[in-house]
Amino acid sequence: MAIDRIALVTGANKGIGFEIAKQLSEAGVTVLLGARDQQRGQAAVERLSARGLHVLLLSLDTRDEKSIVAAAARIKADFGRLDILVNNVGIWDKADGVPSTASLADVRHTMETNFFGTLAVTQAMLPLLYKSQAGRIVNMSSMLGSLACNGDSSSPFYSAQFIGYNASKAALNMLTIQLAQELRNTKIVVNSVCPGFVKTDLSGNRGDLLPADAAKVPVRYALLGHDAVSGHFIDKDGEVRW
Repeated sequence: MAIDRIALVTGANKGIGFEIAKQLSEAGVTVLLGARDQQRGQAAVERLSARGLHVLLLSLDTRDEKSIVAAAARIKADFGRLDILVNNVGIWDKADGVPSTASLADVRHTMETNFFGTLAVTQAMLPLLYKSQAGRIVNMSSMLGSLACNGDSSSPFYSAQFIGYNASKAALNMLTIQLAQELRNTKIVVNSVCPGFVKTDLSGNRGDLLPADAAKVPVRYALLGHDAVSGHFIDKDGEVRW
């Protein structure tokens, strides 16, 4: 019997990641719910399983190399491949701010989590994605990672100066661009998706979108067919300026 598509969603025990895991499972995908905290991860899996969804817990700390290697090894042993990777893990630190006063320690922490952790997971999962007939990578970015928006004084994002967070998402967008170029002759496509301003813990429960609505675009790009585009930056309204 054929195995369903296999997806890994990092940081999926709550917020947008949880909704992405839910919607992918509803689309018939076997979802590995990546979570650093085992207890919270298991609780999230049980919530989805109670709805009849096929979701499995995968212990994964994206800032721990051993955890990443172990997660990749488990996926290889259990499934032999990975079809979808949603790099959802991300943080915003209250000590972040304008370049002149932002805490260097907190900026480093943000970069380690939002960029280096994502790069490490992607590198570890690529051998498994190569085994897919249609590999999909979705990097969860932000309008605050757009250099065009940050540099445009007429943009509503111009005054949102968080050097750690904005720089980490700009770096994530560079990963999307370069990875799309590197993988252009393969069956793997990669795109950056901005979910919008979402009511989650990260935003202090402020925003104009609920996680269920914000998950729709990343899920759509995770499920792109064989005519899929690669190397794009999109939100619910279409293309976003880099």
